[in-house]
Amino acid sequence: MFVDTAKIRIRAGKGGDGAVSFHREKYVAAGGPDGGDGGRGGNVLFQADSNVNTLADFRYKKRYFAGDGAPGTGKRCSGKKGEDLLVRVPPGTLVKEESTGRILADLSDSEPQILARGGSGGWGNAHFATPTRQIPRFSKPGLAGEEFVVTLELKLLADVGLAGFPNVGKSTLLSRVSDAKPKIA
Repeated sequence: MFVDTAKIRIRAGKGGDGAVSFHREKYVAAGGPDGGDGGRGGNVLFQADSNVNTLADFRYKKRYFAGDGAPGTGKRCSGKKGEDLLVRVPPGTLVKEESTGRILADLSDSEPQILARGGSGGWGNAHFATPTRQIPRFSKPGLAGEEFVVTLELKLLADVGLAGFPNVGKSTLLSRVSDAKPKIA
């Protein structure tokens, strides 16, 4: 079955939360804050793939979500970045935002394009230490990633169409003007 339009929901990953942690070590009484930053959320990328020729797969799977970033940890360790999601579509696909009708991408070449960016990770409590506030007991949460409901439209690649009743010579004409070998009975 040939499907030329599909409506899906894409969401980039949420950034990881910053950590609230304090340096503790033997013989170091007050080591200070050492909370790490959260990891960045994953992006949603679209890429034209010549091995895919219809949008039929998008009828059954309607939600495409990238991975979230991991939260920060102690010792000023940042969280892991969220995993990017690569969505493969046929060449010649238009990606439009559902609510506004704005064209987000025209996927004609095989270069991947980022359509939804992941949220940035939150800062750990080490960023908030000042001479007057030496023990910050708070951190920033990670930001949410972009989320869209998009419509995928496959531009049809046919330039000419032959229509007519049976036995009027459509196949014969096609075999004479091109190198095609249709079955003529």
